[in-house]
Amino acid sequence: MTTIEPTRSTHHYEGELVVFLIGMTINRPWRPDLWLPTLAAMPRMLRELSEDPDSGLLGYRLTFEGRGPTVIQYWNSVDKLYAYASDSQAKHRPAWAAFNRRARKAPGAVGVWHETYPVDRAESIYVGTPAMGLARATTRVPVARKFNAARDRLLRSGTHEH
Repeated sequence: MTTIEPTRSTHHYEGELVVFLIGMTINRPWRPDLWLPTLAAMPRMLRELSEDPDSGLLGYRLTFEGRGPTVIQYWNSVDKLYAYASDSQAKHRPAWAAFNRRARKAPGAVGVWHETYPVDRAESIYVGTPAMGLARATTRVPVARKFNAARDRLLRSGTHEH
């Protein structure tokens, strides 16, 4: 069972922080042969990254919106994120090549997208929740009295103080 923390907490993290959103759009739901391979590729990549403590992936969360899934990822380095994306020995490159081959055969059947956000400041609050978001990807700590208000947490010097 997941532990619910009833008190106010926030995240604590020292170092570079990158939020990376990646998702797909299922544009032809009646053609799983066209979109299912793309959907199936992501868990393999996340497993590979999660099993490598030096990958740079701090954590992730899967959500569904609109026409498909979105994975919210937390990374400790833009360089490590891009290194993984271009590593010919990792699972991403073959999955990307396979997606492009399928996309040429059935244009518009499935879409992929991503957004990268280097973060110099991050504010979070968790009350009555299990570990999630930044607190799960980094460290969950009690909210210090001097950072009781959201504005105070955001105005701190960076992602490394709590």
